[in-house]
Amino acid sequence: MQVTSLEIPDVRLIAAVKHGDHRGFFSETYSRRAFADAGIAAVFVQDNHSLSAAPGTLRGLHFQTLPHAQAKLLRVVRGAVFDVAVDLRWGSPTYGRHVSAVISAAAWNQIYVPVGFAHGFCTLEPDTEVLYKVTDFYAPAAEGGLRWDDPDLAIAWPAGAGAVISERDRAWPRLRDLSRVFHYDQGR
Repeated sequence: MQVTSLEIPDVRLIAAVKHGDHRGFFSETYSRRAFADAGIAAVFVQDNHSLSAAPGTLRGLHFQTLPHAQAKLLRVVRGAVFDVAVDLRWGSPTYGRHVSAVISAAAWNQIYVPVGFAHGFCTLEPDTEVLYKVTDFYAPAAEGGLRWDDPDLAIAWPAGAGAVISERDRAWPRLRDLSRVFHYDQGR
């Protein structure tokens, strides 16, 4: 397994080894020991699976507040996504900045998004299926979000204004209107 930090070092790309032969392939996509050796000590408690039929489907930017904050490990088993993580850790040198990466079934890569980030993705192919692990259970009272098209974030979503997005995701506040939900020293 190869782990690489993005421009915000706490967000990591993970490339799992894929062993193939005439029968197909085998890949260990998660090992608690290998992740701990790479400095990721997250303990995952729930797996989620989403299907987005249309390219340009945008889901996000979501997070859960303490005490139910979630780190995520996301991979794509069919299709591809443009994945984004926005640093919401007040006091962080990268507060309000975002990183992005293309995560795809073809590349067999994953992204790890730690606690303290808003997360979202936009599908690049039809019938994209995403699997992701989280470190806390879904808690509706702790749910939060950030406006996907906040001009202060300047995220270059591939679907642009034509994104297929839920009304709920259109209604989240901008970063400047968001309360300080995380602090840089939390979870460190």
